[in-house]
Amino acid sequence: MEVLIVTGMSGAGKSTAVNVLEDIGYYCIDNMPPQLFAQFMDLCEKSDGKINKVAFVVDIRGGEFFPQFKDAVENLKHENKNVKILFIDANDDVIVSRYKETRRKHPLNEQSAGNIRTAIATERKMLQGFKAIADYYLNSSVTSNSQFKERIYSMFLENSNDFLGIEVMSFGFKYGGLSEGDLVFDVRCLPNPYYIPELTHKTGLSAEVSGYVMKFEQSQELLKKLIELINFLIPLYQKEGKSQLVIAFGCTGGKHRSVTFAEAVAKELKSHNLRVRVNHRDIEK
Repeated sequence: MEVLIVTGMSGAGKSTAVNVLEDIGYYCIDNMPPQLFAQFMDLCEKSDGKINKVAFVVDIRGGEFFPQFKDAVENLKHENKNVKILFIDANDDVIVSRYKETRRKHPLNEQSAGNIRTAIATERKMLQGFKAIADYYLNSSVTSNSQFKERIYSMFLENSNDFLGIEVMSFGFKYGGLSEGDLVFDVRCLPNPYYIPELTHKTGLSAEVSGYVMKFEQSQELLKKLIELINFLIPLYQKEGKSQLVIAFGCTGGKHRSVTFAEAVAKELKSHNLRVRVNHRDIEK
């Protein structure tokens, strides 16, 4: 069981960090009372491995519970050697600027009589204990959002390719377009196996259909060019910190040409050790 405690200054980027951690498989809990840590860990251990990475967000929003958090975290570290602390920080001026942009109130707004800098100074003092024992430290002051995400990915993923999840889909235009696609390609320009009697009721998952689709020179050339384009784009998406990419292929009914191309592209991407899932939306219609 991997346990990560995410803490740090308000406005420094904890919410962004949690979104990234969820994308890479952490079960994230925000502001759980410290008395419930042990009980939740017991539930995880009884999940038969379904929950093996947990991230607790601990910060001053815990209010009256906050003084107990440090003891609860130290108890976890004592009982489980695989407990790490990620402390996320930012410079005072940056935090002030972010609060002005979002027009949100600092959690210590009332205690500081509305003075944001007083609130920040108070929070820093309260968090000193966590910062002193942190295993990981990130300062988001001078990084872009995508750079910040990439740093978290690199910290908590063994393979940097894993942070981008790719879903390759096929669909039929006759059943409606695909609004969720990031890259959508129309392959209705290719010869249609539907009009071959022995192939009509088969799908692109069969060797007969895929073989028919790919025996044409234009099909082979199109696949080659699409793979070149997709291989060029993926590193750009990774650099921007994108966590999910949907690549879709559409044909008339979503059973023959689109399935063939989706399977071929997925096979190519998997050969580069990318995290790929295939979904044939309309194959059974």
